[in-house]
Amino acid sequence: MVASRLDLAIVIVSYNTRDMLRSCLRSVYAGLEQSPLKGRVWVVDNASSDSSQDMVRAEFPQAYLLVFDQNRGFAAANNAALRELGFGTSASQSIADLVLFLNPDTEVRGSSLATMAAALQTTGRVGVVGASLVYPDGRFQHSAFHFPTLWQIWFDFVSWPSRLIESPINGRYPRALYQAGQPFAIDHPLGAAIMARADVIRQVGLMDEGFFMYAEEIDWCMRVRKAGWNIYCVPGAQIVHHAGASTRQIRDEMFIALWRSRLRLFHKHYGPVFNLAARRMVQLGMRIEARRARRSQSGQDLERRLAAYREVAKLAGG
Repeated sequence: MVASRLDLAIVIVSYNTRDMLRSCLRSVYAGLEQSPLKGRVWVVDNASSDSSQDMVRAEFPQAYLLVFDQNRGFAAANNAALRELGFGTSASQSIADLVLFLNPDTEVRGSSLATMAAALQTTGRVGVVGASLVYPDGRFQHSAFHFPTLWQIWFDFVSWPSRLIESPINGRYPRALYQAGQPFAIDHPLGAAIMARADVIRQVGLMDEGFFMYAEEIDWCMRVRKAGWNIYCVPGAQIVHHAGASTRQIRDEMFIALWRSRLRLFHKHYGPVFNLAARRMVQLGMRIEARRARRSQSGQDLERRLAAYREVAKLAGG
């Protein structure tokens, strides 16, 4: 436990991402050095087998390392760090004013940590902020989204013109808002980089560990909004996001986890009519995806992919 109070606690959950985690940590510590923030880093390792833990101990001894003996998922790992920070009960006192949840496949650029913190500290009733994400080659990456709709579900399965894929109908915010450079209100940021006030975490509570992977940040942000807090994207804070470094290791399993989490989110926050329509869309979508797979894949890859589609259709059937 840290003896003195922190401005910022940074929580990074890692699973077999040693090399990216190294780059992430280097960028975080460089960012802290460039800022006036007093910050500490917690790395939570979800039973990695790639020597990630040894790397952290050897190269970043100043980081607090928590090691799980099995992969408990993203929400549970973040919650473990939050408990170390003093969150978890309504009466608890945290040791940090702000908490950044950061993916290991990210790299913080310049003064982004201080920029995100300033947006939280100077804007009333803003409880959570996200950064502007870019791909490693500098290309734009959507980092803020509207809460899920039936349209967004259907966009996953049907080809649409790019102008619609990039539109609010598909949950996206206009690129012009990012380019303007000023913080703007959103429903939720991508979970790769989310900074929150300690007051928000105490009020809303920890992440729902029923989400093993995916949608936990959407669920949490929905709870934040219901508690009366605003959520913003801060374009002035830029973070490189490699996207999917952990999940692509077990692609079919993560596809199932994605839809299991989405269906859980719908059940938790939406009404019966939405849920009925969503489940029927997903079942139809799995048939569409199966037909596509049969045209483009073969052998064991095809069988694994079809098995994943059948499992998701089964989940959607209740």
